[in-house]
Amino acid sequence: MTGPQALLLAAVAVPAVMLLGCVAPRLRGGMWQALWLAPLPGLAAALLARGSSVSFGPARAQFVLALDTSGAILLGSAAVLWIAAGVYAERDMRSAANGGWFVVCWLATLTGCFGAFLIADMPGFYLFLAVVSLGASGLILQGNTPQARRASGMYLAFALFAETAILMGFVLLAAGTPGGSLLMHDAAAALPTSPWRDPALALLIFGLGTKAALVPLHVWMPLAYPNAPISVAAVLSGAVVKVSIIGLIRVLPWGAAMPDWGAAMAAAGVFGAYYGVVVGLTQSDPKTILAYSSVSQMGLLVAVLGMGLRAGDGGTAIAVALAAAWHLLAKGGLFLAVGASSGTTARRPWPVLLPAGVLALGLGGLPFTGGAVAKLAIKGPLGDGMMATLVTLAAVGTTLLMLHFLRRLPASAPTRAGEAPAGLTLPWLAIAFASIAIPWALYSAVIGPVSDVLAPAALWAAFWPVLVGTLLAVGLRAWGPRLPPVPAGDLVVLGERAASGVATWSVTLERADAVLRLWPVAGLSLLAVAVALGAAMLSGR
Repeated sequence: MTGPQALLLAAVAVPAVMLLGCVAPRLRGGMWQALWLAPLPGLAAALLARGSSVSFGPARAQFVLALDTSGAILLGSAAVLWIAAGVYAERDMRSAANGGWFVVCWLATLTGCFGAFLIADMPGFYLFLAVVSLGASGLILQGNTPQARRASGMYLAFALFAETAILMGFVLLAAGTPGGSLLMHDAAAALPTSPWRDPALALLIFGLGTKAALVPLHVWMPLAYPNAPISVAAVLSGAVVKVSIIGLIRVLPWGAAMPDWGAAMAAAGVFGAYYGVVVGLTQSDPKTILAYSSVSQMGLLVAVLGMGLRAGDGGTAIAVALAAAWHLLAKGGLFLAVGASSGTTARRPWPVLLPAGVLALGLGGLPFTGGAVAKLAIKGPLGDGMMATLVTLAAVGTTLLMLHFLRRLPASAPTRAGEAPAGLTLPWLAIAFASIAIPWALYSAVIGPVSDVLAPAALWAAFWPVLVGTLLAVGLRAWGPRLPPVPAGDLVVLGERAASGVATWSVTLERADAVLRLWPVAGLSLLAVAVALGAAMLSGR
């Protein structure tokens, strides 16, 4: 076994072995200091093992780990976030009542997340996806409130719903793959000519779209993120949700144009991008605003994937991976910023607000940030048509939403507090720096020269949506209180209210029916109505 192959195995094996070690209570208690160490092999693999592959397991059921460029981009960025969040979690959650259970769920989620970025075969991807779902639902429970328990149940329900669709899609993919190969690369290459092409694509886009919080399958996200601990929300919103993106990258056939499916994905994605902004503007809790921002940004990523599929653009995968890596770091950093702000006073928010502002406006494409680099990376797949215009205008909405978040961030801080401990402040400042440095380094390594990003035309294209969004934010500040309130979870909460209303009306109708049945005149009236309806039906023949 070569060194790169050993790194691929270690990226998954190290957190998995640490997870198994948690069986012993003494070892489980000592895992806190090692949480930030568990992702290090994954970071090393992303830097040193790109292009390598390794197989393990029984001959008839082998798992294959392989690291292509897209996987390396997402694995490396996720490892950086997991390291910072591990430092944060050790300081923030160690004294929690269920600290041992937190460590178990943390390592399970990390193992599944890294495994999904590395796995090349369909059974392995499904297995790691299930590990992620179980671990993440347990992490959300650590919020230790009734709302957290509800959010955890909702997350798990949607995860199982999505994984059922994905499993069925994989079965159809395998049925249409010559030679019985279970590798996702082989299945994707055979998909355009498969007799099961359309149902397989429908199931996979539905399942992975649910994992990506594609509207209207997004409702788990604004319930889960605000009710989870800060470190958990950071890794879920940053790293874990990107498992859906690597899944779509690997199962879609980039060698062939599929205009119909690509257009459908692009339309659904851009709708979600605008929906997340509109509903996010009605929220007041910073974590809920960030959750709806993730709904919007994940919609944009799906839209870009759809445009690439529509044109058969093979370069879309790397461009989307870079944009997803930027969002991974920025959104994880912003959730950590919410935690850091809780240790500052509302009268002195600037040490947190200024770095957070760079991250937040970077999501809108602010020049010189990682967001500007990501925006330029996806320009090629989007082209110059209507979709490119819609995505550019979505950047205006993102800026507006992020300025709303920045305004709510100090308002959510306590009125009396000391400075945030270094264990909470340093991790998110490190991520803030990484969110700028890493996208620039990735762009120069896999896209093109950084001079493209610094060209006057590119700087203006990145700046004017931020400028327009800022001007709109001034108006929103006065008009914002008039916006109708939308509950976090929007569609599912409204559905629950409707169901409750139906239940109330059904009880009322049953009581009324019971009373009417005791009244002979009502019985005769019902009989007369029935006779009249029957006569009308007979006369209409």
